[in-house]
Amino acid sequence: MDINSIQPQIETDLAKVVTLPALEEVRVKYLGRKGLIAELTSSIPGLAVEQRGAFGKQVNALKNTLLGLLAEKEKNLITKDNIVKKSNLDMGMPGVMQKLGHIHPITQVIDEICTIFNRMGFSIVQGPEVETEYNNFTGLNIPLEHPSRDAFDTFYLKNYSKLLLRSHTSPVQVRVMKTQKPPLAIVVPGRVYRPDAVDASHLFMFHQIEGFLVDENIRFSDLKGILGLFAQSVFGQDIKMRFRPHFFPFTEPSVEVDISCIICKGKGCSVCGRKGWLEILGAGMIHPNVFAQVGYNPKAYTGFAFGMGVERIAMLKYGINDIRLFFENDLRFLRQF
Repeated sequence: MDINSIQPQIETDLAKVVTLPALEEVRVKYLGRKGLIAELTSSIPGLAVEQRGAFGKQVNALKNTLLGLLAEKEKNLITKDNIVKKSNLDMGMPGVMQKLGHIHPITQVIDEICTIFNRMGFSIVQGPEVETEYNNFTGLNIPLEHPSRDAFDTFYLKNYSKLLLRSHTSPVQVRVMKTQKPPLAIVVPGRVYRPDAVDASHLFMFHQIEGFLVDENIRFSDLKGILGLFAQSVFGQDIKMRFRPHFFPFTEPSVEVDISCIICKGKGCSVCGRKGWLEILGAGMIHPNVFAQVGYNPKAYTGFAFGMGVERIAMLKYGINDIRLFFENDLRFLRQF
């Protein structure tokens, strides 16, 4: 085969090419695994030893020339005029504006709440969603016989002993206090999981924000002051707040916190069940047993903790009556926020 006659043949073939698929056929013809260049390369061992070096250089030079010709031809085919002509694109038509996304309402509420507490000196910390049974229950003074530890109320991971999907964000309280010493002021946003039947007010996955503060001489009045400022920042300066006695294993004393109904201003309506009050969160002074679990001296330190459901806050703030609306991805709903 006369190697000097191949380049004119290549140029002739490329001159006939008018489409990219045809150009690919030429490339395969010469540079494919069974192409002409491969044949030339495989013939080198059959030449005399003194001819191999010179012939190999000629083959490499031909290959480089071919690559350059292919690249130039491809550039000529992919031109603005060629694309416009092929797609029948009218460059004079106005463009179609892309719809812009925005932050999900739940994320907006999380950011708002965290910002409020951050301005009061709280640090924002996050923790894992797969937790140990100790952090989720034992470290928080929740006994073995407590119903929340039953498989009907918690997602335990199959084949993994004592691992579960956290049912609240409180395990981060244990994690932080085990690694840091007071004073501490922390808020913890994140997803939590409970095997609840889905309805207008329940989901198997939702969001919580846990908050806790630990130092010397922390009092219940400090908790009331901070939560009062938080509630007014979210719901307005006119709301009133009340504390009702309650029970949580990890706080003592414990309370449920209500605000005056933001719809009827405390007069009573369908939203508040004619009571004039809306529950927003649970709170209390951290139980001494929790301090003992993390190695704090309960005689030296006191602290408070609180936890709220983000969806609950968002539903009250925006007057939404069905929690499922947040996660159905209906843009007619989401674009309102």
